[in-house]
Amino acid sequence: MSANETSNAVLMADAPSNAQKSIGRYLLDRLAALGIRHIFGIPGDYVLTFFKMIEESPIEIVVNTNELAAGYAADAYARLNGIGAACVTYAVGGFSLTNAMASAYAEKSPVVVISGSPAARELKRSRLLHHMVGGPATQHEVFQKLTVASCVLDDPLTAFREIDRVLAACLRYKRPVYIEIPRDKVHQMPVYPHYPVEERPVSDENELREAITESIVMLRSCRKPVIVAGIELARFGLQQELLRLAEAYQIPFVSTLMSKSVIRERHPLFAGTYLAAMGRPPITKLVEESDCVVMLGALITDVDTGIFTHNIDESRLIFATSEQVRIRYHHYENILLSDFISALANSPLPTFNREMPKDVNPVAEPYIAVPGQNVTTLRLLQKVNSILNEGIAVIADPGDALFGAADLSVYSNSEFLASAFYATLGWAVPAAIGAQTARPSCRPLVLVGDGAFQMTGMELGTTRRRGLNPIVIVMNNRGYLTERFILEGKFNDIPNWEYHRLPEVLGAGKGFEVRTEDELDSALAAALANHDSFSLLNVHLDPHDCSPALRRLGENLGKRV
Repeated sequence: MSANETSNAVLMADAPSNAQKSIGRYLLDRLAALGIRHIFGIPGDYVLTFFKMIEESPIEIVVNTNELAAGYAADAYARLNGIGAACVTYAVGGFSLTNAMASAYAEKSPVVVISGSPAARELKRSRLLHHMVGGPATQHEVFQKLTVASCVLDDPLTAFREIDRVLAACLRYKRPVYIEIPRDKVHQMPVYPHYPVEERPVSDENELREAITESIVMLRSCRKPVIVAGIELARFGLQQELLRLAEAYQIPFVSTLMSKSVIRERHPLFAGTYLAAMGRPPITKLVEESDCVVMLGALITDVDTGIFTHNIDESRLIFATSEQVRIRYHHYENILLSDFISALANSPLPTFNREMPKDVNPVAEPYIAVPGQNVTTLRLLQKVNSILNEGIAVIADPGDALFGAADLSVYSNSEFLASAFYATLGWAVPAAIGAQTARPSCRPLVLVGDGAFQMTGMELGTTRRRGLNPIVIVMNNRGYLTERFILEGKFNDIPNWEYHRLPEVLGAGKGFEVRTEDELDSALAAALANHDSFSLLNVHLDPHDCSPALRRLGENLGKRV
């Protein structure tokens, strides 16, 4: 919590029961109380004692194929569950996890990283311990750059309070935190009874009142407002408050690529996904011709703005996130996003009657297979769009899988997940594990390029152990397509795997090779009917075929390289 932010401190209701627990037990009980039912990770000697404690607790361990995959899975789990956790051993495990936590930090996903470390007595005897790089604090120092709060639980006098502080920061800022526990401290009991205190941040009443007053003046004087619904609405559970505001005054809203599906896309006031020059022109026009743009919980990134091709005048902007509110050129620092949206929804505003854009979405066109015709990216996306329902969550990897999927019409909140800003290849397959673990009723449909699949595709082996049934569509164009549009070279080529035969290696799942539209129909029908294991579609595409969005993005990026 920032130093200049006021807060209320309250004694937690279960404090007496926490007073005589070991460090490890207290940490697990706090995680369980926050709603964590699963922890993703890989065992290692420095963390085995804590792993055994997890195994004996109500929290279930999900053992992944590697630490990076565990981090991606924990990230997706956190996005749907509200908080997630990954547990790894020291250095070789922790450093493998760093890229996943960089992604979670960039995209505001609340993941608790727990790492074992050498015992204090081991460090006193020798500094040359296996896995160690530099001094004992090296891993902690690295994670300080990738997390919003961190601690090492090496002192029983401070360990319990440190757990409270770090977990509070994870919830407040919706970003990863790091907790390191030396293996000889897992069963360490408190020196004195510990009674946890929960910190509840509150808004500065004067700043909130002035920001709302200024916002009301802007909205009353405009005729064509629009709301840009950002990713923080999902992270802080503010979707219903946003809908209350939009419906009360009939203000149309759009999402960004990072926040796609933050509000259900079948809502009559939803206009589409705004991507500036990379997006469909009617949606771009709706936003950029508005005389008041209300951006709520949105991060202004290059991807979400079509490589900063957006044209939004700050004099027409109301911008509010969890960390700041900006009205035109005035800044307010101590206002909670939830309070701002709620106060705006309760303000005396006029009812607007803005015409929704007449938008033609090529992906939403009716799909009827043409027998014998080779599959194209557009036709693949049209087919996927035709089978989506409330029970399917689309999980897209960066590249054309992501840009093309921006036009898919998903049904309910949080049914589209992607590494849409940090854009780390290989995110989607492990994320499907985390997503279905967090929400078993929602079946993942994964869109992933062949290059990204080769990075983490073996994580499908975890579905066999977990009894999961994602549908994975490998967009096989034999290379890194996005990079081809930026700068062509042999470095963009990759070997062509027989992806559909992977079930033979893993001993589970069903594989399908797809070249034509009728084969795509048959394969997807069989995949949807297969509820017992994963299904893998190896869809062959022309190496230079792409979605219109990727073509526009490639042209913009090429000018900058």
